[in-house]
Amino acid sequence: MFDDLVECSPSGKKKTNKGLTVFVSALAQVVLLMVLIIIPLLVTPALPKSLLSTFLAAPPPPAAPPPPPPAAPVIKVKPTARLIEAGKLLAPKSIPKQVNIIKEEEQPPDLGASSVTGGVVGGVPGGQIGGVLGGIIGSSSTAAPPPPPPKEVTPTRISKGGDVQMASAINRVQPIYPQIARQTHTQGVVRLHTIIDKDGKVIEVTYLSGPAMLMQAAIDAVKQWRFRPTTLNNTPVQVECVFEINFNMGGS
Repeated sequence: MFDDLVECSPSGKKKTNKGLTVFVSALAQVVLLMVLIIIPLLVTPALPKSLLSTFLAAPPPPAAPPPPPPAAPVIKVKPTARLIEAGKLLAPKSIPKQVNIIKEEEQPPDLGASSVTGGVVGGVPGGQIGGVLGGIIGSSSTAAPPPPPPKEVTPTRISKGGDVQMASAINRVQPIYPQIARQTHTQGVVRLHTIIDKDGKVIEVTYLSGPAMLMQAAIDAVKQWRFRPTTLNNTPVQVECVFEINFNMGGS
């Protein structure tokens, strides 16, 4: 058994077909390689129909622009010559080639040419003789009574001068001269805008001008003043006026 497997057996070297085996093996490999190359070339994979349609189909043409809107028909009105105006027949300006009988529609009466006895200037054509200007056709001749005059509105506030209002003063409190103003020899006229209520009480005082050091003393005094109520058309009203408070070193 070992004599067949070992080349250096005593029986001598055994001949083999090694060249033929190598040739057959190489040929088989070449054939197998050619089969692997040729089969993919012969069998083409199928493309998806949706993808194939996108490749082959041409894009749709662009939509046609909308047609322009139809032009409005132009109606030509042929002027007609009037043969009768204000009840008078007018002479034609040129001799027509053919004379046709034209029946014109009845025109409303001319206000300037019509004369109505007993009418009213500016009345409506067809109105009643002796009617009232601005009246309604077919209405009675009795004129509606005029509307009542508007009721006079009495203002709730009037304006008066300071000297005039002082004449109706009931209680007038003298302002107290500030001590610091005396020390600094500050004097002058303080102007105050006031509103007096319907019952004669001062309800609002506004400083206008004058020494600022004397302003508060003047406001405190004017707020305590009382006046007789002011009436307009027997109705109590508020009064708006400006007072001038004079401060001097001798007193107010």
